Amino acid sequence: MTENFSSTAAFIWSVADLLRGDFKQSQYGRIILPFTLLRRLECVLAPSKAKVLKEYDKRKESGLAIDGFLKKAAGLPFYNTSPMDLSALGETQILDNLDTYIRSFSSEARDIFEHFGFFGFLEKLDEANLLYLVVQKFATMDLSPKTLNNYHMGLVFEELIRRFAESSNETAGEHFTPRDIVRLTTALLFTTQQEKIAPGKIVTVYDPTAGTGGFLSEGEEYIHSISEQARVTVFGQELNPESYAICKGDMLVKGHEIQNIKLGNTLSDDQLTGQPFDFMLSNPPFGVDWKKVQKQVQAEHKNKGFAGRFGPGLPRVSDGSLLFLMHLMSKMRDPKEGGSRIGIILNGSPLFTGGAGSGESEIRRYILEHDLLEAIVALPTDMFYNTGIATYVWILSNNKIPERRGKVQLINATDMGEKMRKSLGSKRKYLTEDSIDAIVKQYGDFKPSETCKIFKTTDFGYRRITVERPLQLAFYPKDEIRLAALQADKGWAKLDASLQQAILDALARFEEEKVLSRTTFKKWLKVHMDDEKLPAPAFKLLQKHLGEHDEEAELCKAKGQAEPDPELRDYENVPLSENIRDYFQREVLPHVPNAWIDETKKDERDGQVGIVGYEIPFNRHFYKYVPPRPLEEIDADLDKVSQEIMGLLSEVHA
Repeated sequence: MTENFSSTAAFIWSVADLLRGDFKQSQYGRIILPFTLLRRLECVLAPSKAKVLKEYDKRKESGLAIDGFLKKAAGLPFYNTSPMDLSALGETQILDNLDTYIRSFSSEARDIFEHFGFFGFLEKLDEANLLYLVVQKFATMDLSPKTLNNYHMGLVFEELIRRFAESSNETAGEHFTPRDIVRLTTALLFTTQQEKIAPGKIVTVYDPTAGTGGFLSEGEEYIHSISEQARVTVFGQELNPESYAICKGDMLVKGHEIQNIKLGNTLSDDQLTGQPFDFMLSNPPFGVDWKKVQKQVQAEHKNKGFAGRFGPGLPRVSDGSLLFLMHLMSKMRDPKEGGSRIGIILNGSPLFTGGAGSGESEIRRYILEHDLLEAIVALPTDMFYNTGIATYVWILSNNKIPERRGKVQLINATDMGEKMRKSLGSKRKYLTEDSIDAIVKQYGDFKPSETCKIFKTTDFGYRRITVERPLQLAFYPKDEIRLAALQADKGWAKLDASLQQAILDALARFEEEKVLSRTTFKKWLKVHMDDEKLPAPAFKLLQKHLGEHDEEAELCKAKGQAEPDPELRDYENVPLSENIRDYFQREVLPHVPNAWIDETKKDERDGQVGIVGYEIPFNRHFYKYVPPRPLEEIDADLDKVSQEIMGLLSEVHA
């Protein structure tokens, strides 16, 4: 059994046969997982049970805190003070006895069952007359440490979690990351890190969106596959109470300190504040807004700046994935102390959403200018349970090896997914072990190829310059359609009636149908208005409705300088490697000789002309042009199909 954890998990999951008909398929895991945990804890506590009960009887009337004494008696970070176990709950009062038994666990363990919502399911089992049968089946299972050590029991629990996720795949994607993606991300994160996870080293692993604990479990397993003697301490925080319970139960089963697993919203209530970690893994929700925590996040950004988690900037409220990335970056260990590495799964929007100066661009700018981004791997589509969109694994490090400094590696693995025999929700593809190994090898080799590109961090940066063209207006004082639009404007109605009439009379006196000078038009208008003054708002209305851009018109000037035309304003993104004036001379002036750069638009951080922006156009770097088929081939195919249709029609008529 120790070796074949999958068969053990299958045996445990066979309890579902008892539940079928009375419970939904998506509810099986909510019963089987806590019962498995309950039986495992019972088996683990069995050797010290008599000692704990004796210590409890001795001290329960003392009025003192006895928690420490009972844990010492158990030799574990949890205990149970009930003389009962699953095999001795009876049949007539089994619900009450089981409830008492579970509530006799120490708070750390009892908390897990409460967040599972387990007591509600026990009542439903009792109502369906299934509670006794389920209890008896679990009571016969040998889940003792002698039969299954912590590692193998962890694998059993992981397999049960996987089955639970598959059976409820309509929501599993929110809390469960497919194991092939977990495996790839952990492999990318830990490869080349042998020195950091050497025997005797204390290694900390953290997931701020822990879900059911897949990343934490796989991270620990991967470390131990490289270095069995490394001491791994895991930390996590999860928002969903049920996922938190599963994760906490999994960690308890494996012997971890479960107080390191926290419940709550990571963005608004970081319960591991100020604590750095060696390795961090996360699969934050894709495209989920952060309106619920907007007040707290914006307050931290404004009041703490770079002393807090969100100093670089804030993304748009519709997608909070970059907030989780900044949260992780804030927990990186000082490079002098070995630094930290991050593996995070993101959708495509963090690569390019937001122009220069936007929150997203500023976050990318911070990451790249601080040389934190090491690699991005593009995954095949249809890899997740609840979405088929394009996804990417980002690897970050603040302690890069020399040959990677100032560089970013892009790996295109979009064609490496294998089709699944049976889809699980939106998941239709998976990565084989060979594919994972090939991706990790490509990452480790760090050599350019058809599917691997290596760039300087500055290659993703640009300056957005504002290109202005002069305002040249022709005025049409007699155009009836324009005059009608002028008088229908709400601003016109606000003018005094005498001013309205004076303007209309003055326009009627113009002899020209078209005036190619704003200065001349305004001068003549004032002359024709006699003694009536022309306020600036009134002239703006006339310019809005009677004026039109005309290349032949005189330049409009203000304070002796050419006035820019807002309608013709344009922007150019100049690569950081280029001088903006050289670029402007080469790319803009040949097409619009009278254009100029608005030099008042400067970057807030470096004070230079042009707003700095960063984007990572991943797909553009791997785009392959496929020429269209020759027209002759298309015509031949159409003729063939036409003949087939005609043949079918002739058979019908016959």
